[in-house]
Amino acid sequence: MKIYTRTGDDGGTALFGGGRVRKHELRVDAYGSVDELNSVLGWAVTQVADSGIASRLGQIQHDLFAIGSDLATPPARENRIRPETPILPLERVVAMERWIDEADEELPELRVFILPGGSAGAAALHVARTVCRRAERAVVRLGETEAVSLDVVTYLNRLSDVLFTFARLENLRSGHADVEWVQSSGLEPL
Repeated sequence: MKIYTRTGDDGGTALFGGGRVRKHELRVDAYGSVDELNSVLGWAVTQVADSGIASRLGQIQHDLFAIGSDLATPPARENRIRPETPILPLERVVAMERWIDEADEELPELRVFILPGGSAGAAALHVARTVCRRAERAVVRLGETEAVSLDVVTYLNRLSDVLFTFARLENLRSGHADVEWVQSSGLEPL
């Protein structure tokens, strides 16, 4: 099987289940943003020192693949049946809430705003968190014009919370302090 098809050279792409759309369409932006998030998570796994966090990120990557396939499949329409896609991992939202609660028991209470940074793993998780928020916005935008499962939005919303919490946990477990935001009174000289 060749990796290139040349069918997208005109700026169009095929959706799962049939039909072609322009590559700038909201649906393509939504599943493309989820794919980007999955790629960033794959990179973050290589940066994270804590094996427990890395293992959970691997589970999330599989979930995101299922979510991406759901988003890449338009609703059924006249003369077009919506093919089955992998089952959305709804139970993972409950698991992510549990992961956050477990981490919060270990983490110091959050009393200040945190800047992205600290260890390489925490910084990578903060990048993933911001990509997750962008993916969530793309899915919400798509949902304003087409049917989108609210479960996908819920999953992405909770995932960004997990990634923030995991970034803090990664810093703690690797011996790095969170980078606290401090309001400055002006520009510091170089």
